[in-house]
Amino acid sequence: MLSLEKTKKWITLFTAQLLENKVYLSELDTAIGDGDHGTNMARGATALNDVLDSKNPEDLPSFLKLIGMTLVSKVGGASGPLYGSAFISMAKASQESSDLSVLLEAGLEGIQKRGKAVAGEKTLVDEWVPVIEAVKQNKLTSRLIEESVQLTKEMKATKGRASYLGDRSIGHIDPGAMSSSYLFKTMMEAGVYDN
Repeated sequence: MLSLEKTKKWITLFTAQLLENKVYLSELDTAIGDGDHGTNMARGATALNDVLDSKNPEDLPSFLKLIGMTLVSKVGGASGPLYGSAFISMAKASQESSDLSVLLEAGLEGIQKRGKAVAGEKTLVDEWVPVIEAVKQNKLTSRLIEESVQLTKEMKATKGRASYLGDRSIGHIDPGAMSSSYLFKTMMEAGVYDN
């Protein structure tokens, strides 16, 4: 069950992680992308903090939509539209359900509709898919979140900017998967997921 109160706490923890790990995320992206994932996500985090200081959505769908719209409009690169689409899709789904796995699945659909990526292509999808499966089975752990990120290291990128590197993309963690791991770890920390 996703509640407004816990979701607010989740996003507050997530933005703090993005700001704290800005340099690291950009370092990961420098190896296989254009080096701005950390900067872009930190810009999004700051924008989210600002908008949540000034606006106070009264219900979950409005809150999730505000998060999504802010990310789409404020974050550059591919990550803004992808994360934004995830939250906008979650907002739509939350009008019908407050079940976490249903909402996360809707978020993944939003990402895949926008980015056209599937599992195994070394993108943030490779973090979302195993996490959603684990949530459905009530088996999500911090360790699974961490292991899913590490698995992207040995993948060859076939999607996005990293795909230009071909085999040279192997041996590097996908930055989008890493920022998604912060999203899911803070989801657990906020008590949104409670097994």
